[in-house]
Amino acid sequence: MVDKQPTERMISATARREDAEADSGLRPRRLAEYIGQQKVKETIAVFIRAARERGECLDHVLLYGPPGLGKTTLANIIANEMEVSIRVTSGPAIERPGDLAAILTNLAPGDVLFIDEVHRLSRPVEEILYPAMEDQAIDIVIGKGPGARSIRLELPPFTMIGATTRAGMITSPLRDRFGVISRLDYYSQEDLEEIITRTASIFNVQIEPAGAAEIGRRARGTPRVANRLLKRVRDYSQVRHSGVITGEVAVEALEFLEVDPLGLDEIDRRLLRIIIEKFNGGPVGLDTVAASVGEEADTVEDVYEPYLMQKGLLARTPRGRITTAQAYRHLGIAYEDKGPEQGALPLG
Repeated sequence: MVDKQPTERMISATARREDAEADSGLRPRRLAEYIGQQKVKETIAVFIRAARERGECLDHVLLYGPPGLGKTTLANIIANEMEVSIRVTSGPAIERPGDLAAILTNLAPGDVLFIDEVHRLSRPVEEILYPAMEDQAIDIVIGKGPGARSIRLELPPFTMIGATTRAGMITSPLRDRFGVISRLDYYSQEDLEEIITRTASIFNVQIEPAGAAEIGRRARGTPRVANRLLKRVRDYSQVRHSGVITGEVAVEALEFLEVDPLGLDEIDRRLLRIIIEKFNGGPVGLDTVAASVGEEADTVEDVYEPYLMQKGLLARTPRGRITTAQAYRHLGIAYEDKGPEQGALPLG
């Protein structure tokens, strides 16, 4: 069966090919250039300095948090700060233990191995990683049946950086082998404005502070979304206006893109309306919501719901999903308090 792909969305935090190509020129290369995530930066800076002063590799690092917040960028920065090379792959790309063994045995001393979507590693591949991360060695079985024997290959010291949007799906044995575990959170409005202004300067786009503020307000706390919106607002401004992104132009362009002041798009609003209008505000089960909007349940749970919950528009309860009073107000629908677990939740 072919997996159903989530609907393409302007405000999706998932990387597109277009974004991947553009991001290579936008990504900062040093911690000093990295905007936001102040606590994570300070923590990693201390560990990097300590490792370099001892002449050792940085301990293995796990970065987790919602998509689009800069985990890949941070992995590349760590390699640059340690002055080593980085090898980039992903959990789904490593299908067999031999694939990982080939990668590990080709690392140079001190190199960084970055595995995105590390939670999607298969169990046999994970078992190769355990001794590699802990003892700098891998065990390989040669032959089959009674004549099979195991040999241990020594590896050069290296730093493994894992990135995931679903930390809860990482097995305990793998999680325990990371010495540095950092969570990346959604960005503040001020940090997003700074990122947008920096990106605009790289693209040679004129943007006023009010324009950067408007884009940042609707960027869902995510730099990837902010940069994508900036590119589309740039296009709109170029065709419909003088090319300068003012506050008024940004508002007009974002309304044209159907991204509202909270950063919700048409699919977000449709999901909320379905729960309100078809299910009286909830509670309603995840599978029912997913079927109603025409998406897979995992997509609704991992892509749509987190931001709606962060903004206080949706709540998860043991009985199902419930829209809040704030969701009614945002959509301009009259709200009647039905009490907890029986409909929309009042704001408290």
